[in-house]
Amino acid sequence: MNNFDHLNLDGRLLQLLVAVIEEGSITRAAERLGVTQSAVSHLLDKLRGIVGDPLFVKSGRGIVPTARAEALALDARVLLDELRRFATHSDFDPARLKGHFTIAANDFQRDLLLPPLLDRLRDAAPGLSLRVLPSGVPSAEMLRDGGCQLVISPRPPEAGDILQKRLFEDDYRVFFDPRQRAAPAGLDDYLAADHITVRYEPHRGLEIDQVLAAQGIQRRFVASVPGFAGIPSFLRGSSRLATLPGLLGGGALYGFASAPLPLPSPTLPMYMVWHMRHRHDPAHSWLRGQLEAVVPAARAAAAPGG
Repeated sequence: MNNFDHLNLDGRLLQLLVAVIEEGSITRAAERLGVTQSAVSHLLDKLRGIVGDPLFVKSGRGIVPTARAEALALDARVLLDELRRFATHSDFDPARLKGHFTIAANDFQRDLLLPPLLDRLRDAAPGLSLRVLPSGVPSAEMLRDGGCQLVISPRPPEAGDILQKRLFEDDYRVFFDPRQRAAPAGLDDYLAADHITVRYEPHRGLEIDQVLAAQGIQRRFVASVPGFAGIPSFLRGSSRLATLPGLLGGGALYGFASAPLPLPSPTLPMYMVWHMRHRHDPAHSWLRGQLEAVVPAARAAAAPGG
């Protein structure tokens, strides 16, 4: 037991705990919060006294959170969400927002949507910043534990407390280096080529790869990379093919040629996904609206021939 009153806790201490855990460094947490390192150290000492735990221990040249700190951070993120909603419910004004939103997205949706989203946020809410994490194949826990407030993914996790909304659909196209080859002349030409693909997890590839394999379409994959940004170096200067979302032609695969698949294929839906506790949060609702607003122009700019 300790002699500190839980009422000594405040939002700044909770924000501090989360910042140090997410940054893994007192220096970076201080920079993120706009305070001095000594202020962070002082507030950490205060928080240690309140919760009766060291919270962080040295590991090499850095620090790592204790199990107690990790557990407290889960609750702290939820409480911070509640404090934000309490403060903004009646007279929400984005210009008064401070802090950051954390969004999980892989490189395709990140590069397509988040730069224009940041431009909008900087205009309307200059005190707000974005923190972007890779989503991989997202899980419900990513949103439940408060580590991120929004996920953008074609694969929303299925859970009763997770909400989603479709942002857009994209067509798959076949990308290639036009200096080395022409578009596949047909299915036989397509299947005869070497192929490159993306695998975010060892045993789970792109949806298109799974669909074609289930149809008995056998392609010769000669390499897989952990993100779309790795594809260009394997296509450039070769006759290899990559079957990927068409909107990559305005992003990571700009400068490569693309053509429709020589066989029927599904489209790729893209969703924004969030936890139901944010359903009525004015700031979160506003963020979702800002994300939706950038979609039409971002799609038009990245579309083949756009």
